Amino acid sequence: MLKRFLTGLVLMLLAVLGILESKAPAKTVLTSSKGVLRLHVIAASDSDEDQSAKLAVRDAILPLFERAQSYSDARAFLLMHGQEIQTAAETALRERGLDEKVQLSLGRETFPDRVYGDLLFPAGEYDALCVRIGAAAGHNWWCVLFPPLCIVSDSGEPVDLNEVETESWVVNFLKSVF
Repeated sequence: MLKRFLTGLVLMLLAVLGILESKAPAKTVLTSSKGVLRLHVIAASDSDEDQSAKLAVRDAILPLFERAQSYSDARAFLLMHGQEIQTAAETALRERGLDEKVQLSLGRETFPDRVYGDLLFPAGEYDALCVRIGAAAGHNWWCVLFPPLCIVSDSGEPVDLNEVETESWVVNFLKSVF
């Protein structure tokens, strides 16, 4: 009787923690762009140097938004600290020996479909911080600033959240018990 109770309790705990899931998780489609702030960084050109600089600018900007707890926080930070964001981007370029101008804008931008983990952001218009470097004639990079989904690998490419490996001490403990 006690073993059945404990087994039921463990299964409920696992379900609540989201550990028990189907083998093929369904994609959740975002139905509104409200509350989403995206980041769009456009390189000066497609040269290797400018593409690398684009990623350095991205890396300089992302940490500035880490404390945002909501869309409103992220947007307010952007509006109140635009100069700080621009300075961080320009400093990243200067550290690479580049003298490109950086232009920031906040507005509606059109983005293609993008999947982060099991969440699909459909193509459409989203509020976005657009960072144009120099002539802004090169390939771009985009992600979601809020909710914070700008997770990148060491190579600078967006991380597929389905491929992120995590370890849970709760799961390890339960495996050792059962």
